[in-house]
Amino acid sequence: MTENRHHALGLSDETVLEMYKTMLLARKIDERMWLLNRAGKIPFVISCQGQEAAQVGAAFALDKSKDYILPYYRDMGVVLTFGMTARDLMLSGFAKAEDPNSGGRQMPGHFGQKKNRIVTGSSPVTTQVPHAVGIALGGRMEGKDFVTFTTFGEGSSNQGDFHEGANFAGVHKLPVIFMCENNKYAISVPIEKQLACKNVSDRAIGYGMPGVTVDGNDPLAVYEAVKAAADRARNGEGPSLIETVSYRLTPHSSDDDDRAYRSREEVEEAKKLDAIFTFADYLKGVGILTDDISSRIEKEMANIIDEATEYAEQAPYADPESAMLYTYAEE
Repeated sequence: MTENRHHALGLSDETVLEMYKTMLLARKIDERMWLLNRAGKIPFVISCQGQEAAQVGAAFALDKSKDYILPYYRDMGVVLTFGMTARDLMLSGFAKAEDPNSGGRQMPGHFGQKKNRIVTGSSPVTTQVPHAVGIALGGRMEGKDFVTFTTFGEGSSNQGDFHEGANFAGVHKLPVIFMCENNKYAISVPIEKQLACKNVSDRAIGYGMPGVTVDGNDPLAVYEAVKAAADRARNGEGPSLIETVSYRLTPHSSDDDDRAYRSREEVEEAKKLDAIFTFADYLKGVGILTDDISSRIEKEMANIIDEATEYAEQAPYADPESAMLYTYAEE
């Protein structure tokens, strides 16, 4: 019998099964989007595959009723946890008028949904980091009790936005969690050509905050780290930097050919640590995920994704006359 780790973290059997289902849903949506792209039905995919464990583990450690999240473009697992649906994401992929992120105006991965406190991102990477810091400052000034959580890739940790945001949050002890999803590659640039230090988390000390590096393929380890950071933030102890280390299992995007910069052997080796399978093995080992339950979940996921795909494909595009909405003032 596998050691039961989730009870020690205060997580019920039902909660960890829900974590697994959310991870699996993110993976299945992503896989369907690749098929749709290759069939010429959707224009672009920016993938979450290999990072679902970090995303879902982190999001489950937050308070979905009050915290604000500022995700980066791969964070399908985060936004699904916070209330987005497969239909929402497919509407975005097909660029339809009902797309909750932008009404079909933005490329996929630019998540935004006011009702779930998912703050809209931007195409230039890392701009969400100072926004998260600003929202945390605004919340403090208004006497509100929430934490802001923002994510970015390890390449983004080299951008000025990260350093300025982290410094300001550290100086003012703001309730911000910075989470770097280190997937080893900034498009084609490997980690050893990006950092002079060993870990992204080594940078935390320069901004007066704790930094920790955890296994991004272990959703329970990520949950534990983010929960501790959230508790610190709520207690007025300031920000934290968390680095989750995993591997991007797909090319950078549907427009990228990763064979130009990494070997197939490297990718296949990384797939052995894929959390979709290793977390399922853990749940089976503690007696939560049986073959019957697994079969039911697979059927449920297939139905959800088929429905979302069909709905989004049939949904109308935005009217051409709406192209200038929210851009220019109206008389």
